[in-house]
Formats: sequence, C-alpha cells, structure tokens
Amino acid sequence: MPLEDGDAARQRGQWVNGKVSGTPWLGETEDPLLQDTTAPDGSRTEPTLGDKNVAPKGALQQAGQREEALMTELSELVQKVVKSSSWWERHGVDISILGCSFLLLPAAGFSTGFLCLRSAQAIPFLAGVLTLGVVHHTLTVKGSHLASHNALTESKSWGKVWAIFFIELCSAFTVEQATYNHVKIHHGYTNVIGLGDSSTWKLPFLNRYVYMFIAPLAVPILTPLVALDLLRNVEWKAALRTLCCMFLGLYCHYWLLLHVSGFQSPWSALLCMLLTRSLLAHPYIHVNIFQHIGLPMFAADRKPKRIQLMSLGVLNLPRNALLDWSFGHSLISCHVEHHLFPSLSDNMCLKIKPIVSQYLKQKKLPYNEDTYTSRLRLFLQRYEELMVHAPPLTELVGIQ
Repeated sequence: MPLEDGDAARQRGQWVNGKVSGTPWLGETEDPLLQDTTAPDGSRTEPTLGDKNVAPKGALQQAGQREEALMTELSELVQKVVKSSSWWERHGVDISILGCSFLLLPAAGFSTGFLCLRSAQAIPFLAGVLTLGVVHHTLTVKGSHLASHNALTESKSWGKVWAIFFIELCSAFTVEQATYNHVKIHHGYTNVIGLGDSSTWKLPFLNRYVYMFIAPLAVPILTPLVALDLLRNVEWKAALRTLCCMFLGLYCHYWLLLHVSGFQSPWSALLCMLLTRSLLAHPYIHVNIFQHIGLPMFAADRKPKRIQLMSLGVLNLPRNALLDWSFGHSLISCHVEHHLFPSLSDNMCLKIKPIVSQYLKQKKLPYNEDTYTSRLRLFLQRYEELMVHAPPLTELVGIQ
C-alpha cells in the first residue's frame, strides 16, 4: 500500500535493542544493495531514498563493521555444519518428500489420490481430496520455493529445470517473475517499505473476515491470472514457454480427474480442481503475512545490516506436521534461518536452527517466535492497522 509523501505522514518508531523507543535515530545503518535488481524486462528497481540524517562517520563505520563481523561469524558456524552434512541431509531428505508426493499421483500405474475420487462413499472420496490437496501444495509451495532458491541441487542447470517444472508446470506461474519478486526483492529487501515489505499480500478493500477466511479460496484462480498479466514483463520466448507449461499442468490435472477419477462432467472436474488446489490456501496466505507484517519495517535508506534486518523483520511459527510437510520448514518453523541463509534446503534450515537461535540470543539480537493462533488473533484484532494502513517506520537506536 503506497505511503503518503513526506515524513510527517508516517508514523515512526525507534527500535532500541529489541524495544520501541522515542529516542532520535543516531546513525544510518544502510548497506549496499544486497543483489542485482534487474527485472525480467531489463528495467531496474532502485529504492527511493529520502533525506539522510547526519551521524559521525567513525560511529557509523564501527557499528557497520560490528554487524558485518556478527554475520561473518554466524556464517562460519553455519558453513561448518553444511560442510559436515551429507548429500542426503543437504538435498536428499527434501527430494524424498517431493518424490513421495509424486507416488501419490498417477505414476507407474499407481494412482492412489485420483482413484480414491472414484469412490461413491464419503470417506474414500474425502481421503482422495485430502491426498491430492496435500500433494498439490507440497509440489507447488515446498517444491516451488526450494526451486526458486536453487536449494534442490547444486547444479544451476538442473536448478533451472526444477524451477520450470515446479513453478510453471505445477504452480501455473512464471519462473522469471517468481524469482525476481521473491528472491531478489523480498529477500534482498526484507521489510523495506515499497520493496520487500509484503504489501503485495494486502487487499485493503476487503474486510478482515473476507480476507482471512473467504478470499484464500480464490488463490487457485488468481495465481494463473496474475501470471498471465506478469508475462508482459518477460521475453517472448520465456512467455511462450510459461504459457505451454501452465496449460500442460492445468490440463493434465483436468484430464486425470475425467479419465482416472471418473468425473462425468467438466464442471464437476473443475470444481474438484478448485477444491484440491485451495485445500491449504488459508494457511498459505496466513503464513505469508504472519511472518513479516506487524514486525519492524524500514526505509530503504535506513535499513540495518543483514543480520539485524532478518532478526528484526522475520518470525518463526511452531512446528506443524502438516505444514512442515506441505510448505517446508523454511516457511514455517525456520523462517528466520531461511532468510539468513536462503540457499539452504528445508532440512538444513532445521539442522542449523539451534545454532542460529542460540547465536542471536547470545548476541542480544531478536529471535522472533509466535504461535499460529496468536498471530491469527492479532491480525483479526488489528486488521486495519496491519493490513490497511501504511506501516510505521522503525529506526534503530543505540545498537550495542
């Protein structure tokens, strides 16, 4: 949601060692752009900078050097764990989860999920809907997310193949725009106003109950429509490939429901597609807003260094068997770890979690955690403040 012009229109808060204060901001903690932000159409996204406060150069350098030293030290600790881990731990566990999901779809004559839908009895039919819904979200959320970060393989070529398969064929979206908006913008500028502030998830014209409980049902319809609109920003060859993959993925799902599950009419098959593809749409929307919105937001010219930016602006939810399987640890209980080290797989994020949490707490940096029900209650109570109005800007003060 766009902000009004002028600092006077913005509510400001100061974050002092994890607490809000009214003390003036002492210095700028801006670091260089984290990544190249060249869009798929060749244009570049640059942050809009406002007036900068003047602070002693020596103090800024000293603070910046300490923050960089903290990130370097944490990276070395994590790198030791990664190097000592086997291929199975780095990639195999998550690939196996995705592989198990494929086994529940028609493959080598085995079609558990679709065959359950042939049953006239309620329990087998519902079991089929649940199976296909979980499989769909495992492939489209967990698979696409890992593929967008090239976390499924150490090969860039195979990483591109997996990205096209999971993002375009399974998820009906475009690889170029998914990678640009998620990896380069959201991760590069986490909780930075106008860039990675998760404002794309906001629909201020909807009331709280419609947004939280009814609107998620439209995700399967809106996703390919948004993708088609974004294709205007990519090269024609990539757009053609995306269109072919999207059509193939959607048609295969439709064809299997008609010819394997035995649906008698196209409309019943389409309705079942909508039902299975929206089965976990509610937690999908909720997780994406719970873990960033409501946490400190920063101006582009006053954002802290990486380790502070991620520890302040990211939140972990508790482990949940269903969501851990379908969405992955990096989107649920290890989101802080994922934002600090985005190229690691879900299993590796879970493995380094004790190291990251202990290190941040030892260095007196925030390590945000909250329950799903607590965040849901918060968003229902403060919906207008969090999802309609412009967020307040946080300014760091006296970082020790």
